Amino acid sequence: MKRIGLGILCVLFGSISARALDVTVLSESDPAQRLPGISAPGGTTLNYSVGIGSAAFRHPQDPANVIWTVGDRGPNMTCGEAGKLLSKAIAGLCQKHRNGRVYPMPDYTPSIYKVELDLAGKSFRVLDTIPVKTRSGKPIAGLLNPQTKATKDTGLDMAGTVLPDNADNLDLEGIVRLSDGSFWIGEEMGPSIAHLSADGRILRRFVPENQVDDYRSSEAEIIGALPAILSRRQGNRGIESMAISPDEQFLYFIIQNPLANPNAATYEKSRNSRLFKFDRVAGKLVGEWVYQLDEPRTFALDPSEKQNDPRISELTALGPDRLLVLERTEKTTKLHEIVLAGATNILGSAWDRIETSPSLEAENDLAKLSLVPVAKSLRFDSARDFPGAPEKIEGVAFLGDGAMVLINDNDFGIRGDQTRILIVRGAVSPDASVYRR
Repeated sequence: MKRIGLGILCVLFGSISARALDVTVLSESDPAQRLPGISAPGGTTLNYSVGIGSAAFRHPQDPANVIWTVGDRGPNMTCGEAGKLLSKAIAGLCQKHRNGRVYPMPDYTPSIYKVELDLAGKSFRVLDTIPVKTRSGKPIAGLLNPQTKATKDTGLDMAGTVLPDNADNLDLEGIVRLSDGSFWIGEEMGPSIAHLSADGRILRRFVPENQVDDYRSSEAEIIGALPAILSRRQGNRGIESMAISPDEQFLYFIIQNPLANPNAATYEKSRNSRLFKFDRVAGKLVGEWVYQLDEPRTFALDPSEKQNDPRISELTALGPDRLLVLERTEKTTKLHEIVLAGATNILGSAWDRIETSPSLEAENDLAKLSLVPVAKSLRFDSARDFPGAPEKIEGVAFLGDGAMVLINDNDFGIRGDQTRILIVRGAVSPDASVYRR
């Protein structure tokens, strides 16, 4: 076990109050997680690894040391990053297209992973990989969906060729697994939530009600059960989370950042993200609340003045209507416990109408709007509790003994990052029904 003591943290962070938490760091031990080399312009070879840490979940019926994770849409980067990581020529081609984004492996299939943790050996390995498929069994890609109501990037390969959109593609960012073995996915592009079979076939996808026509070519059943206002999500800031109640009736998900409502300038300054509760049996939303992001200067490992630096990358159930929210910047990870009781349910109110002005996102002082956000209690702060944590932690789960698992998204190693898993004891106490049955 690696224990962080008060004395060390006081030296590193001055007045930050520290706790002694037991943290075990697990490293990848599976050479199969290396991707085949990719030939890039100029004769260089790109050596990437499989990214498995965009979300995590463990069902109480799973083995005590096994979790399920997802990888997102595959290696990809902005035009600016392509100029640094690939070549200036690619960046030049990329910038000829609106919101260009380069995909070095455009045929990559997003997948679900069954991961075994070896605490004694401080390592982990992938036991099984479930590629995500259409209803008929065709592997999907991580490329973009057609979008007429929401903003979108333009996908490009390394030759600068525009890549095709497809209504069945998913950007996997959240996961839960049911007792019957099927999965629910939180998805960033739509944004949407999707029900997948145990073998990874997309059965149903719930999208904003004004986007149904954009998915008319999908093999999945498309249901417009989400508010149209979610089409105002900022690009790459959709649904990055998924949680489920212990009785498996309700799903919870949260928008990663405030909506660009009415525009991107509002998104950049707003603290008001939207949290939803979905009755998966009835197929409809039953609640919506405001979650207020922390101020960016409070993220001690990389403080800033930009309110859109903090974002939400995971949501995990601690009990009925009791949730753990992972709020992070690039280098700092916070975990807040929240409860829905006492907060204002705004589902179906004027705040869900696109024409409402000023919008919910335009006013950070919710008292002026007579709204009560969900109450937050800080349970873990990597700057205080484990400053050696990896960047971009995006997955949270609980082992069979209630220990918390944190996993990072290594972005497929495009910047040299490795996947690491932390086992943390003493930070959070979920209900036993969440991890043991």
